[in-house]
Amino acid sequence: MDPRLVTALIVLIGVPAVLVGYIWGTEQVLKVFPERVKPRVRPWLWLLPAIAFLFIFLVYPTIGTIVRSFESKGNILGENTKFIGLDNYVWFFTDGRALSALKNNVLWLVFLTLFTVGLGLIIAVLVDRVRYESFAKSIIFLPLAISMVAASVIWKFMYDYDPNVGTLNAVAGIFGAGPVNWAQTSGFSLTTFMLIIVMTWMWTGFAMVIISAGLKGINTELLEAARVDGANEWQVFRGIIFPLLLPTIAVVATTIIITALKAFDIVYTMTNGNFDTEVVANLMYKEMFTNQNFGRAGALAVILLLAIIPIMAFNVRRFQAQEAIR
Repeated sequence: MDPRLVTALIVLIGVPAVLVGYIWGTEQVLKVFPERVKPRVRPWLWLLPAIAFLFIFLVYPTIGTIVRSFESKGNILGENTKFIGLDNYVWFFTDGRALSALKNNVLWLVFLTLFTVGLGLIIAVLVDRVRYESFAKSIIFLPLAISMVAASVIWKFMYDYDPNVGTLNAVAGIFGAGPVNWAQTSGFSLTTFMLIIVMTWMWTGFAMVIISAGLKGINTELLEAARVDGANEWQVFRGIIFPLLLPTIAVVATTIIITALKAFDIVYTMTNGNFDTEVVANLMYKEMFTNQNFGRAGALAVILLLAIIPIMAFNVRRFQAQEAIR
């Protein structure tokens, strides 16, 4: 039988059958429990599939990755490995290539967040005042609909050294400047900034939309009262709009920080870590699939996880504080 037909049958018949079977089975199991216990048991039975998926596809792989990070180089099945303690982590903090990747990740974290949130805030405030607000927002948000690989290909043409191909060098040529290797300059972080610009171009629309939603929630009477009292637009923004948008900005900044820590697609597509653009995620990919060193790859994954945990913990505490105020 054609495998495509089998897949279609599984999707159209198998999945609904499993769902119906689980619903029927759940109700049969509940008959075993006394009536007073059923309200407490039923939610857990419904949550059981989600909890199982969470454990199988998230918790178990995470534990396996942590264990692998303490082992030596071996095959993908974990054979021919031995426990080497913290050697993989020592390698990360002493190897020049790994430290360069860490430095670039810090640059991504700081400047991607600064550029994206800053531009998103400015554009959200300005677009809120134009007549064709929805159309303008759609145009700015559009790059986020493009995959990172496609965006990387577009910007590779933008940065191309040949002025007949590269838009930036064509513009530079108009002013008499020579062509520049925008995305192929070694020994300096210019290329990293060029890659950050690509991500900024994609994510500014996201930041603008979220911040704009927060801006719509500000009471217009409060703004008008400030203007009546003689406050100019800058004073209104600095004293009212910006403080009230801080919770929204914090949410956007957290999302962008996590995105910066996971930066991979653009680096892999445009430079593959060459020209001093290596990042931790791309280095992890190389250690796993090129060098077949799953111990080091596991250590890099754990380091990324540890970098994200404080950010998530901060967000959780902030949400809890907001709920307590409400």
